[in-house]
Amino acid sequence: MRTFDRHSQLRRVFENEDAAGLIRERAPEFSPSTVEQFADFPIGSILGLVLGASDPRTDEIVAAISEVEDTTPVPDEAPPIHPNGNFESMDVARGSALVRIPNNAEANARTDIQFAGPAHGNPFVDVELSATFESKNRIIRSGGFYDGNGRYVVRFLPPSAGSWQFVTTSTARSLDGISGTLEVDAGLGAGPARVAENGHFAFADGAPFVPVGTTAYVWTHQPLPLEEQTLSTLANSPFNKIRMCLFPKHFLFNANEPERFVFPRSDDGGWDTTRFDLDYFAHLEKRVEDLGRIGVQADLILFHPYDRWGFADLGRAADDRYVRYLVRRLAAFPNVWWSLANEYDLLLSKRREDWDRLGRLVAAEDHVRHPVSIHNWVELFDNSADWVTHCSIQGGAERVGEKIAQWRREWGKPVVIDEFGYEGDIDQNWGSLTAETVVQRYWDGMIGGGYLTHGETYWAADDVLWWSKGGTLKGESPARIEFLKRIVSESPSGRLDPLPPDWDYPWGRVPGRYMVLYFGSHRPGPAT
Repeated sequence: MRTFDRHSQLRRVFENEDAAGLIRERAPEFSPSTVEQFADFPIGSILGLVLGASDPRTDEIVAAISEVEDTTPVPDEAPPIHPNGNFESMDVARGSALVRIPNNAEANARTDIQFAGPAHGNPFVDVELSATFESKNRIIRSGGFYDGNGRYVVRFLPPSAGSWQFVTTSTARSLDGISGTLEVDAGLGAGPARVAENGHFAFADGAPFVPVGTTAYVWTHQPLPLEEQTLSTLANSPFNKIRMCLFPKHFLFNANEPERFVFPRSDDGGWDTTRFDLDYFAHLEKRVEDLGRIGVQADLILFHPYDRWGFADLGRAADDRYVRYLVRRLAAFPNVWWSLANEYDLLLSKRREDWDRLGRLVAAEDHVRHPVSIHNWVELFDNSADWVTHCSIQGGAERVGEKIAQWRREWGKPVVIDEFGYEGDIDQNWGSLTAETVVQRYWDGMIGGGYLTHGETYWAADDVLWWSKGGTLKGESPARIEFLKRIVSESPSGRLDPLPPDWDYPWGRVPGRYMVLYFGSHRPGPAT
């Protein structure tokens, strides 16, 4: 018997008279307007929101409704599609496909090895291709992907200069067993950013990376002039990381229909999740490359709940195909980060086991080992998961430095507050912070040993708000954040580490050099 749980949709729970009665009995303050407003959200999160995080009734109600049968119809889920071991007949010579090896590869720069292979059937799902690279006893596997018109690609980010021998493995005979040598020169790039010691980040060459992020969720789903304006704004801003969605978003100030989608349309008007829209990926890759040229990390959000197209509920097989294809195409870009979800706890079709499966799939397919995270709405994710490299958190708005210290101790990983509210003036509490509040939280968080992500939500008649669509920045906080960034970057270590607070005020330090004291909104006199 399938029963309700904390992830069940609020609407479905209240459509069941037994479950609704149990809630009304234990939580009479749960009003009809609350049910209407949050109808599509998970019952557990809304109970915590309405009753308060520490109210024991939340767990009591979840336990009570778990005894009630959930008769909501469950849609049929398509099974996985396995590669076709007989895709090419036995008369096709093994390893006979033409291969194109670039002669100007550089360390820490994306390299494409291209193969001319079969184009019949559906190579997106029928053909499996990978290559193993070896140099100086170091072995790295990179999965390949189909790029249309009989073109297959294995992308590789060489971590060092030298000769890298490779050999392919494939279910297509013509692509199997092809070997070659990739000559790699020393490059000028710093390489990918990864987790470093003491809760920090560093580039592959050892240089510190201090994420000073911003958010423009669907900037790559906008008209081209607006996208170019966003890039120009970023190039002249202090921000070196941007959170961005791969699927379009349906939410406040987000109503436009994009030109390109991850999947092509099927004959019935839905989505063909067995294929991928190559124009979409070419456009995305260009934008990721554009960000790299201006020194910005692309924090790519794989799933989110604000959806009118059906991408939030594709089913496990389609989710896996999408994640595998995406990571294989983009892992060789040095400036990529992976965020499994924005507000994961609002994605009703996925449970913890699904996130673990997807997180481990990302880790398995990413030969570069980019940072991987998952972002919450109300319920913090257990960031001790083996595939999580750093904590991406919504919350901690008040006394953010103290909470960062707590999470650093709890999980032993870098903490990035990716959403604490936005500077703006819209009629939403989260989107009407003053610049002073945003800057104070930035300082508190960074002195507390964490990192923060900016956002801006000033109302515009054309619905072009930076937080959603990009464009231009109007607020005062970016210039003040740039001042903080300069103080950190000019320190001998390029970082700040937290110290225990001295009574009321937080301290940050450069080990063995100096300390930074932040007074926040307080104004002590010169005698102090």
